[in-house]
Amino acid sequence: MTLRLNQTLVTEFILQGFSEHPQYQLPLFICFLSLYSVALLGNVLIILAITCNPGLHTPMYFFLLNLATMDIICTSSIMPKALKGLVSERNPISYSGCMAQLYFLTWAASSELLLLTVMAYDRYAAICHPLHYGNMMSKAFCSMLAAGVWAVCACNTAIHTGLMTRLNFCGPNVITHFFCEVPPLLLLSCSSTYVNSVMIVLADAFYGILNFLMTIVSYGFIISSILKMRTSEGKKKAFSTCSSHLIVVCMYYTAVFYAYISPVSSYNPEKSKVAGVLYTMLSPTLNPLIYTLRNKEVKAALRKLFPFLKN
Repeated sequence: MTLRLNQTLVTEFILQGFSEHPQYQLPLFICFLSLYSVALLGNVLIILAITCNPGLHTPMYFFLLNLATMDIICTSSIMPKALKGLVSERNPISYSGCMAQLYFLTWAASSELLLLTVMAYDRYAAICHPLHYGNMMSKAFCSMLAAGVWAVCACNTAIHTGLMTRLNFCGPNVITHFFCEVPPLLLLSCSSTYVNSVMIVLADAFYGILNFLMTIVSYGFIISSILKMRTSEGKKKAFSTCSSHLIVVCMYYTAVFYAYISPVSSYNPEKSKVAGVLYTMLSPTLNPLIYTLRNKEVKAALRKLFPFLKN
């Protein structure tokens, strides 16, 4: 800590992690390491399969490639430090390291929420307007959507991180989480967090509520179009093209709503840790499994890329 204007300012934080449950730390280390390994391997395989197979250079797989990239950034921004904390008695993180972790995690997590909405629109265009799909989802438009997602979320994250760096931390420095997150950091600040809280409410309204409603509307049109199809084969094929995305959406929004759609003042450390595991580890691990196990084209591309998988 450093002394400034008769206040002791924090220069490092301590990540509490799961230290209050020492009996679970070894099982959690094995579990988290396994999830992290599967998440990295699965998402890297999806990126390689889509990049190396021209047959997968379509809008749906282009967005899936972006999703896999976001998952790698999300889980890699916290897991090395979290794993270290599970095998150490004390898990410090520098002030600058905490802000960097906060930035990359928030960037990836918010980008994933926005991308899921874009992917819902892609499925809407494919199922509700199949004859105009090529024009609606042109390569240039898809690139613009993806770039927009990354840029908007990078700007939003820069604002939140910038506001966080303006705060003074001069009291306790123990973060009641296994990574740097906005709510527990705000509770540690000894300066006014009013502006931060207002921006959090606005971000929650945009990312959590508006994007969720847009996704629901897209799937409302999708389900309506599927029900109007005359053949059961057509209905089955249409539903199979969006079922994987729907599963991922339900899983991700459940974790986000559970963790964040509540005031900072009602922050619950245990609840937030459980939700953190869901969206930073379980979701990046399950996403590639859901998309590959339920998708014949991705499995075929992986077998072509890795012939030994044919056996």
